[in-house]
Amino acid sequence: MANLWSGRFEKGMDEIVEKFNASITFDKRLYECDIRGSIAHAKMLAQQGIITAEECEDIVRGLGEIKEKIDRGDFEFSTKNEDIHMSVESALIEALGETGKKLHTARSRNDQVQVDMRLYTKEEINELREDLVFLENVLLDKAEQYADKITIGFTHMQHAQPVTIGFHLMAYFQMFKRDLERLDDCWMRMDYCPLGACALAGTTMPIDRFATAYELGFFAPTENAMDSVSDRDYVIELLSAASISMMHISRFAEECVLWNSSEFSYIAIDDSFCTGSSIMPQKKNPDMAELLRGKVGRVYGDLMQMLTVMKGTPLAYNKDFQEDKEGMFDAVDTWKDSLVILAKMIEKTEFRMDKIAEQLGKGFLNATDIAEHLAKQGVPFREAHNIVGNMVKMCENRGCDFEDLTDEELASIDSRISSDMLGDISIKACVDARVSYGGTAPSEVRRQIASGREWLERAAEAE
Repeated sequence: MANLWSGRFEKGMDEIVEKFNASITFDKRLYECDIRGSIAHAKMLAQQGIITAEECEDIVRGLGEIKEKIDRGDFEFSTKNEDIHMSVESALIEALGETGKKLHTARSRNDQVQVDMRLYTKEEINELREDLVFLENVLLDKAEQYADKITIGFTHMQHAQPVTIGFHLMAYFQMFKRDLERLDDCWMRMDYCPLGACALAGTTMPIDRFATAYELGFFAPTENAMDSVSDRDYVIELLSAASISMMHISRFAEECVLWNSSEFSYIAIDDSFCTGSSIMPQKKNPDMAELLRGKVGRVYGDLMQMLTVMKGTPLAYNKDFQEDKEGMFDAVDTWKDSLVILAKMIEKTEFRMDKIAEQLGKGFLNATDIAEHLAKQGVPFREAHNIVGNMVKMCENRGCDFEDLTDEELASIDSRISSDMLGDISIKACVDARVSYGGTAPSEVRRQIASGREWLERAAEAE
C-alpha cells in the first residue's frame, strides 16, 4: 500500500530514508491516545453533519477493533506507515474502504500528534502524582518515627548544628511537595486540546473544536492554530519538572551512599536494595542509591535534547518535532521508577542511632546555641560569636568540650561569662530549644508532619 501522502510523488522513499523518517518504532506507544482522539474527531464530524451517523458508527467500531488487535499484540507495525497515526488510519481504510478515508477530514497529523502527546502526558502526570504521593507518605511516616532522634546537620560537609532525623527528612518532604505542585502547574498549561488546528491555519470545514476538547477531557481548545501545532513547551516543562525532581532524588541518594559508608555508618540499607561484589565477599554495595544518583544524568540529557531541538525551529510544524517523544518517554519512565525505588528503599532503611551518637560530641555542634544564649543575656551577637569562637579555640588546644571549660578559663576569654551563665548547653537541650517556626525541635517537627499530612491528603484527593 502506498503512503497516504504519496499523491504528488513520482518515486517511493529510499529504504534507508524510510527507516530514518519513521517513528513507528517508538510512537506506537501512543496508540491508545491516537485512537481516543480519532473516535472523538469522528463523533464531532458526525455531529456537524460532515460525515453520516452510520459512517461514524463504522469508524468508531473499526477503531475499536484495531485497538483490540494492538492490545493483543496481533497488529503488524511497519516503517512503510512511518508513524502511529498512519498505521491506524491505513488499517482503518483497509477495513472500511471509502468510509475509512473520511476520518482525516478537517485534521492533520500535525494537530493529531499534538492531541496524542497531550493526552499521553496528562495520563503520565496522573501516575507521577501517585508515585510522588506514595513517596511523601513514606517520608512522613519515617519522619514521625525519628521525630525526636538527634543527628548531625552539616554545612560544607562539616558538623554544623544538631538536628533531628525527622527534621532532615521533612526537608526532603518539602522538595518533593514542590515537585508535585510543579506537575499540577504543568497539567494546567497542557490541558488545552489542539485537535482541529489542522496543519497550521485551521480549516474551512464547519467543525466544533469545543466538542472534541470536552469529549477528550480537556479544559478547552487551544486558542491559536499555528501555536497549537508548533508548540512543544509543555513537553519541555514536564522534562524540566522531571529534571528538578530527579535532582532531589539524586541528592537524597547521595546522602544514603554517604551515610551507608563505613566512615559514617549512620544507616542500614535493607539487603533487598543492595548488591554484592564479584570478588570481595564482605561487600554490601548501595547500588540502588548509586543508580538513583546516576539516573538524573539521562533525564538532564532528555531535557537538553528537547531544548536544543526546539531552539531553531521556525513556525509552524517541522519534522524536528518528531524528536520530542523518545526523550519524554525515557524521562518519565526513569522518573516514575526512581520515585518508587527511592520510596521503598527509605521504607526499609533504618538509622543506626548508636553510630550517630558516637559523632554527636564532635565538631562543637552547640556553638551557635551558646552564641544565641549569650545574645539573650544581653551580649551583642557579634561579640557573642567572637567569644564562642575563642571558646572553640581553647577547647581544641585542650582537647576538651565546652562543658569541660572552667570558670577561670571562661573568664579569661571574657569576664562576662561563666558556666552558670551558659546554662544547659547539652545537645538535646539545644535541639529542644529550636522551636522557631520551621525549626528542628521535636515539637516543631511534629507540627510540620501534621501540616504535611493535611496538605498531602488534599493533594491526593485532587488526583
